[in-house]
Amino acid sequence: MSTSAPTSPTPELELPMTERAVLALLCEGPAHGFALAAELQPESDIGRVFTVRRPLVYRALNNLVDLDLARADREEPSTAGPKRVVHIATPQGVELNTTWLKEPVEHIRDLRTQLLLKLLLLQRSGRSTQQLVHAERRELQDTLQQLIDRRESGDVVDRWRAGSAQATLDFLTQLG
Repeated sequence: MSTSAPTSPTPELELPMTERAVLALLCEGPAHGFALAAELQPESDIGRVFTVRRPLVYRALNNLVDLDLARADREEPSTAGPKRVVHIATPQGVELNTTWLKEPVEHIRDLRTQLLLKLLLLQRSGRSTQQLVHAERRELQDTLQQLIDRRESGDVVDRWRAGSAQATLDFLTQLG
């Protein structure tokens, strides 16, 4: 029976949003699972946009380690149980996160969560949002025109998407 090495990340690596959020938080600085879970609770800054239950945070953290996007760095004592394992993002994880934060969201259905999460993460880290804003505006303008062309059909989904795309374009224009 052979064991395989962790998969090397590629720019095309598709991660679920929970893994994306946990990786982004690790790119902000070392953290243990409990602290990551606290960052993703509804009352937190990130949780206002994207909420994740604690067990799913730990699962995402394990998946990131398996993919060599994060690794255990050290242990810290805990007053509420066993020692806490502090994780950090690997260079591959940092690269993947940096690339993801610059990419426009492809699907209108994902704008509310993904775009807002990316903008918030960029803002928290002190990085400019302008590259993402401009890329998303270009992406949405093309999509919106296609939806406007189809809107006359009366399809409620296309009309919803067109309205969402227009509202997001208006929002992005206000951002600069």
